[in-house]
Amino acid sequence: MKKLLTIAIAMMAAAGAMAQSKVYFTKEITPESLVKVYKALGVEPTGRVAVKISTGEPGGRNYLKPTLIRNLVDEVKGIIVECNTAYGGRRSTSAEHRKAIHEHGFDSIARVDIMDEEGNMNIPVKDTTHIK
Repeated sequence: MKKLLTIAIAMMAAAGAMAQSKVYFTKEITPESLVKVYKALGVEPTGRVAVKISTGEPGGRNYLKPTLIRNLVDEVKGIIVECNTAYGGRRSTSAEHRKAIHEHGFDSIARVDIMDEEGNMNIPVKDTTHIK
């Protein structure tokens, strides 16, 4: 049974602009339709491109499958990026997280970078108006 899903990608106008967002919809959830929606944005990324997604909990099903996102990742020449989880489970350590990435097949479609694999770093914040 094929479920009818709707995907929406919202794109804000130039940084700092107060323009209304454009929203693109597709009822067809396929690798090809994801690329089509991406191309509708009319943007060309430069430099290194990170594709941030959840690689999914081991044994779970709530993640975008590699077969669905492969064409999009290829289109942007992207690297999949993830972070270890702050909660317990198999994605809380890099070694176990790498196993889950492999079990779900993400390492077969692109390089996967666990951003905190080599530890954490402090980033200085000068304006703490909204950050405590």
